[in-house]
Amino acid sequence: MFAAWPLLVPPKMNAPIALKKLLPFLRWLPYSGGLFRADFVAGLTVALVLVPQSMAYAQLAGLPAYYGLYAAFLPVIVAALWGSSNQLGTGPVAVVSLLTASSLAPFAAIGSEHYVALAIMLALMVGVFQLALGAFKLGVIVNFLSHPVIVGFTNAAAIIIGLSQINKLMGVPIGRSEHFIEDIWGVARQVGDTHLPTLAMGAVAIAVIWAMRKWVPKVPGVLVAVALTTVASWMLGFERNATATVEQILEPEARALLVEFVRTEGRIKEISDQLTAKAAELQTVHDERGDHAREEVTFNYEMELLKLQLQDREDENRRRNRAIRSMIFERVIAAEGQGAEFFAEGKVPADKRSDGARWRIIRAGASSKLSGGGEVVGKVPEGLPSISVPTISWGMFGSLISAAIVISLVGFMEAISIAKAIAAKTRQKIDPNQELIGQGLANIVGSLSHAFPVSGSFSRSAVNINAGAATGMSSVFTGAFVLLTLLFLTPLLYHLPQSVLAAVIIMAVIGLVNFRAIRHAWLANHHDGIAAVVTFVATLAFAPHLDNGIMVGGGLAVGLYLYRTMSPRVAILGRHHDGTLRDAVVNKLPASEMVTAVRFDGRLYFANVAYFEDAILEAVANNPQAPYLLVVGDGINELDASGEEVIHHLVERLNAIGVVMLFAGLKKQVLDVMRATGLYQAVGERRFYANAEMALARIYARIENIGDDDPLKQQSA
Repeated sequence: MFAAWPLLVPPKMNAPIALKKLLPFLRWLPYSGGLFRADFVAGLTVALVLVPQSMAYAQLAGLPAYYGLYAAFLPVIVAALWGSSNQLGTGPVAVVSLLTASSLAPFAAIGSEHYVALAIMLALMVGVFQLALGAFKLGVIVNFLSHPVIVGFTNAAAIIIGLSQINKLMGVPIGRSEHFIEDIWGVARQVGDTHLPTLAMGAVAIAVIWAMRKWVPKVPGVLVAVALTTVASWMLGFERNATATVEQILEPEARALLVEFVRTEGRIKEISDQLTAKAAELQTVHDERGDHAREEVTFNYEMELLKLQLQDREDENRRRNRAIRSMIFERVIAAEGQGAEFFAEGKVPADKRSDGARWRIIRAGASSKLSGGGEVVGKVPEGLPSISVPTISWGMFGSLISAAIVISLVGFMEAISIAKAIAAKTRQKIDPNQELIGQGLANIVGSLSHAFPVSGSFSRSAVNINAGAATGMSSVFTGAFVLLTLLFLTPLLYHLPQSVLAAVIIMAVIGLVNFRAIRHAWLANHHDGIAAVVTFVATLAFAPHLDNGIMVGGGLAVGLYLYRTMSPRVAILGRHHDGTLRDAVVNKLPASEMVTAVRFDGRLYFANVAYFEDAILEAVANNPQAPYLLVVGDGINELDASGEEVIHHLVERLNAIGVVMLFAGLKKQVLDVMRATGLYQAVGERRFYANAEMALARIYARIENIGDDDPLKQQSA
């Protein structure tokens, strides 16, 4: 998985434990020149991969590409400073980016200002949740998402991510609906409209990344592909843009849609302004008259109506936008001083001549933006993101809380899995709770600098460790190189084709598709295999609402676990020819006429006490001549109040029919419960043995004295 780990490790520092807990990066000190050189090279190497990757993942999250650079700056540094892993590379990742898009798409138009604000708010929510889990040492909560569930989810998410980029490779629009499969089918029907130069750029990028990965793995193939295609895009004039008013669109259907789109956009702004005014008035009433004022109830009712109207208008414009983006136009260059005219493809009047390009409306409005070539990243704002507290939309808080929890858990599971894989190589101790704090702070600080949710990256962590990173300072250097990119290098990214970013994403997620892991889960335990398959299918079926898929899988995994514990294995034991006790059914051993030995493999708690009781009574009924019943309790790890009550009743019930119930091999925690409740004394100390052999020896030693005076049958006072 990782290349040979260099023998350059940071020396240990005898700093106060409390201070190192508060400032984990102190473990890097003292910092030598050798460490500096190793971390500097690793940081630069990771940055060369991170810059194009982060821009690609930003678009996967539904944001303008440059937001990926914001997410690759401060979060990368903060996670390294306050995390527990020296080599974990944090930043934008594919699965978390897709979860972000799927969570926000129902509430705002992709890429809109409202959408961006929600993405930043979501990063804050994710960060606060992760920080709280880490601060209260609740990292174990991620265990509720079992490995098979994550495997099924990751496979489905990787397929969805790859398919979601096909339209960018083809240069055609994709619809946004409640059914991802329907959207992909819509893309498939546009195969004939593929923009060949766009497809060529993406194909070249895929070929370069694949070739470099296979033959020159130490060279960052992503960077090479981005550099080559960006230069080619600039030299060939790959981008071709134009703007047009509604009057310049001469296709009647398109013009009608644009008119309604513009009118509805105005109405959306009016409703938004009304909501803002109502909220201010409501706050004034609340401050003056307190809760439950009559006017407050009226304002809340009016605001709910306005919100419903706003949602309806936004849904209408989403449908219109999809229809508008699916249309293809031809442009006729007008005479000097007049605007160009856009006709539907194939409907240019005979007396006019088109420019030969196929144009699409990529941003509808009173002045629509059209593209007649390939799409590029475009202008990336120079300079650093402003530091500000995210705008909190309390109305959206409840809608996004489940998505924030899912992203927090999935993102952390990805990060901690990577950290543990690295730690196995470097022999560094990983603290999951400290890692939660690091990831939480990274998302919180990221939200202050306009970033969307981030997590640990497997590919960049592998690059980091293979490049020789010795401490988390390598990630600090990575952040510094991203800073230089934001300050000075953004103009170089203008001509980067969007299809190349799609290629970067596709090549990054190919490695996540691993059906062998699902098969392995099935071989290990059929229930785990079922959980993995159901999670995989549910995630695909619920797309784009991926959080529903993982919650279905997680719930099923917990349910199957409870089902297994409700019916644990119960074995009737017999004496094997080698003298040991073994499963009588498996080894075809005859039943003993003296003792019925039963082994119960599982916790004895409320969910399976009825099963335990039935199993004991059935064993006694099947061997009625045996005067003793021996419960071999080596496999009983826990006993609750329900289990204690059932044992008490069983002892009394068997005593009534002349069968002595004995116990062997019970663990300390089980005996502690029995002593605390008085069951141990009620049953009698003579009926408990350290192991089955001692119990059997006692039984056979007393076999000739079976009667009312048998001490084994006597109850202690």
